[in-house]
Amino acid sequence: MNKVKITVLRRTLQEDLAAQYGAQGLGRCPMLCEGQVFYADYAKPEGFCDEAWKAIYQYVFAFAHGVKEPFYYCDWIAEPGVAVCSCNDGLRPVIFKLEATQEESVISYTPVGD
Repeated sequence: MNKVKITVLRRTLQEDLAAQYGAQGLGRCPMLCEGQVFYADYAKPEGFCDEAWKAIYQYVFAFAHGVKEPFYYCDWIAEPGVAVCSCNDGLRPVIFKLEATQEESVISYTPVGD
């Protein structure tokens, strides 16, 4: 299993929808920053938003396990091993670039009992 590089490309705000439906003072996502980089395999990286992870984990899992072909009938992303996804916040979605890497993931665990 290999690591997957996750880069925060953009934090957006759908101003018209936020004005109509959002809480007073709602702004762009406060949890992540543009340019921030995380590495993941099967588990959510430390400090990564839970809701964003739910939206992208299936692509991370696929890349971590060697899938290189473009998703969705090859009509989405031109470069194999790359996906551009967003979290599921409809008012202030964060957009991520996922990249398959050749960096092997090391799974560490602590045995329980003897």
